[in-house]
Amino acid sequence: MALYRRIESWDGPPSAMRGASGPMTITLPKDPVPVVGALLEATSALGIPRVDDHNAEAMAGDGCCAIANVNVAPDGTRVSTARAYLAPQMERPNLTVLTGATVRRVRIEGGRATGVEFESGGEIRLVEARREVVLSLGGIHTPKTLMLSGVGDEAELKRHGIEVAQRLPGVGGNFQDHILVGGCVFEYRTPEPPRNNSAEFTFFCKSDASLPSPDLQPMLEETAFGSEVTGPAYGLPTDPSLAFTLAPGLIRPKSRGRVSLTGARPEDPVRIDANFLSEAADVAALRIALELCREIGNSETLRPFVKRELMPGPLADAEQLTFLRNAAGTYFHQSCTARMGRDPMAVVDGSLKVYGVENLRVADASVMPAIAGGNTLAPCVLIGERASDLIAGDLGFAPRW
Repeated sequence: MALYRRIESWDGPPSAMRGASGPMTITLPKDPVPVVGALLEATSALGIPRVDDHNAEAMAGDGCCAIANVNVAPDGTRVSTARAYLAPQMERPNLTVLTGATVRRVRIEGGRATGVEFESGGEIRLVEARREVVLSLGGIHTPKTLMLSGVGDEAELKRHGIEVAQRLPGVGGNFQDHILVGGCVFEYRTPEPPRNNSAEFTFFCKSDASLPSPDLQPMLEETAFGSEVTGPAYGLPTDPSLAFTLAPGLIRPKSRGRVSLTGARPEDPVRIDANFLSEAADVAALRIALELCREIGNSETLRPFVKRELMPGPLADAEQLTFLRNAAGTYFHQSCTARMGRDPMAVVDGSLKVYGVENLRVADASVMPAIAGGNTLAPCVLIGERASDLIAGDLGFAPRW
């Protein structure tokens, strides 16, 4: 919790769980779209309590509904991690930031990471590492880079003619992502353009009361939001002010996928087998989320805003299953593909160091053993903060907490 407080500067409702002096400015939308108030009322009427801050004490509960936190500065601009962490340090003489550069592989010699090969301006270059290399390329490109560097499942590496530097069969496996369904769409009575981050309402709840924590997180999308299949099939409007969407979301998926290579060249794309909805429990949970979103959108409370339901409408069981499979997509929270652990399928240890390769760490969502039960930005920043403390400790500096 100390790390989370260290990350943020929160200007919302006071809580001992929130930070006040960190680099990431976190706030609440000052003028959410009017339908948000009705969504809060309708959702709380179903027994999902309304709270002022879903990232405070409510996190330990069985669920809640709230206006979503946003990382927005007082001037209305987004506070990215680059703006919060890199921008203030750009003048440091020991920092070089290269944009438009593509990492090709980590150079590993004698079981030790010695540098990084990358392409910039059409030229392949090598930067040598005196201390260590830290990969922070995310849940897809971190395992790709590890495999191109010879770290991964031996059979897969040999299939692509890559020399094995370290056998770690878990690289690329255990792929997890939050599933976002596009979606339950409702036409406005009066057109309302999106505001702020266009997703100002969310709720957490359990698909099964016996679960230890919420597994569902539907989200408001302030436009008509469908998949590449469902959008055209239902003829959703392209004008963003004509409709809003309650998008069912699954945040504790049982399904597991894999990231694999398609070739030995850095420019060869990876193959992502997300394996969404391969577990019956995930399908059952999203059926519940779908009906919850439909119930809220069609409630009496929403009637002043809703002219009609555009998608999906009432569906028989088989039709609902087809709709879910056509509508299921990503929350863009890909993770867990170079996971931390102590078993043979683990890739990094508790210090984020890659097993069997000296001077190589990973600091991104790929190290998560299981995906976080909510949006992954804050956990990723936490992983980065923790990595910085671990590196500082190895260099003899005291941690900051």
